[in-house]
Amino acid sequence: MPQFEFKGRSGNGQMVDGEIEGANSNAVAGVLMDRGVTPISIIEKKQQIDVLEVFRDRFNLHKVSIEEMLMFTRQMGALIKAGIPITRAISGILESVENPLLIKSLRDILEQLESGRSLSVSCARHPRVFSNLYISMIQVGENTGRLEETFALMADYIDRNRRITQNIKTALRYPTTVIIAITIAMGIVNLFVIPKFASFFEANQLELPWQTTVLLNTSRFFVDYWALCAVALVGAIFGFKYYVNTKAGRYKWHRFIVHAPLIGEILHRSFMARFARSFAMAYGAGVPIVQAMGVISRSIGNDFISSHVNGMREGIERGEALTRTAHRTGMFTPVVMQMFAVGEEAGNLDEMMSFIADFYEEEVDYDVKTLSDKIEPLIYVAVGAMVLVLALGIFVPMWDIAQLAGR
Repeated sequence: MPQFEFKGRSGNGQMVDGEIEGANSNAVAGVLMDRGVTPISIIEKKQQIDVLEVFRDRFNLHKVSIEEMLMFTRQMGALIKAGIPITRAISGILESVENPLLIKSLRDILEQLESGRSLSVSCARHPRVFSNLYISMIQVGENTGRLEETFALMADYIDRNRRITQNIKTALRYPTTVIIAITIAMGIVNLFVIPKFASFFEANQLELPWQTTVLLNTSRFFVDYWALCAVALVGAIFGFKYYVNTKAGRYKWHRFIVHAPLIGEILHRSFMARFARSFAMAYGAGVPIVQAMGVISRSIGNDFISSHVNGMREGIERGEALTRTAHRTGMFTPVVMQMFAVGEEAGNLDEMMSFIADFYEEEVDYDVKTLSDKIEPLIYVAVGAMVLVLALGIFVPMWDIAQLAGR
C-alpha cells in the first residue's frame, strides 16, 4: 500500500507530522481523525520503481488467487453483516490487501461506489478478478437486500472449489515429481553417462546389439543438438500456450482433459460439481433459470462443459424441460438424471442440485484419494522399463567384454 506524508495538529494544537500507510488520502485522513489529529496536508510519498512489478503490470501477469478471493469475500460478508457501509468496508479491507491487481480493482470499485454506481456494476469493470457468477450473485443480493447472505454463499462456494482444487493438486504432486525426476535422470544419462560408455565401446571395437546402438545414437543426437532441443522445447511450450489461448485450441484442450485417462474422469466430475453448486446457488437466490445457465456457462472454467451448458440453456429457451436438455448432453449419470427429474417435478430444483453437487464432490474426494494407487503401478512400469533399457544397452556389452577378458 502507498505511503503518505502528513502534517496536522493534535488535540492540544501542537503541530505533528510523519508517515502513514493507507489506501488513499481519504482513508489516511480518516485514520488521523480517529487518532485525534486534524490533517493539514496529506501527500503521497513517491515509491521506488520496481521493474518486475512494471513488467507484470505491462503484460497483465498479476493474478488474484482463490485464497485471496475467499478472504475478501468472507471479510465483505462479515463487515456488511455487522452493518458497516460498503465503501467503509472496502476501505478497511484495502489496508490489509497486498495483491497489486486486487488493490487496483478495489480502489476503482471504491471510486465507482462514491460516484453513485452499484457494487455489481463496479465489480463488472474487473472481469480478471470477479467472475460472471460472482457479479450476478452480487446483483441479486443488491436487488433483494440480502447482500451479506450473498457474500456468505459465495464464500462457501469458493471454499468448496478451493478444497477440490487442492485435493487434485495434492494427488498429482507425487506422480508429477516422479515424472520430472525420471526426465532429469534420462537427460543426465544421455548427456554425460552414455557418452563415456560410447568411447569405451569404440576403443574395444565391439559388435554392439541393437539396444546399445539405439542408446548410443540417441545420446549422440542429444549431445550434438542439445541447444536445438532446448529451443524446440521452449518453442513447443510457448506454441502450446498460444494455441490453448485461441478459442478453437482452448475448446479442444478442455475436451481432451475431461476425457484423459485417469485424471479426466476426476476433472469431469469436479466440473459437474461446480456446475451443480453454481446452479443451486444462483437459482436458489432467485436468478432466472435461463440467465443462471448463461452465467454458469461463462464461469465454469471449461469451454467443453460450457458448450453443453449453453446447449441446455438454448433448449430451455425453446420450452424444453431441464431434464430432457440435460439428458441430451450426455454429461450426467443415470442416478443424477433421476435427481434432475425428481427436483424438477417436485419444484425444489435448487435443493436437488445441492444434493447433486454433494454427490459429485464425494465422488471426486474418493477418486482423488485412490488416484495415487492407480498411478503408482504405471510409474513402477516406467521406471522398470528405463532400467531394463539401460541394462540391455549398457551392461550386456560390458558382460561380453568381461567374458572375453576371462578367456
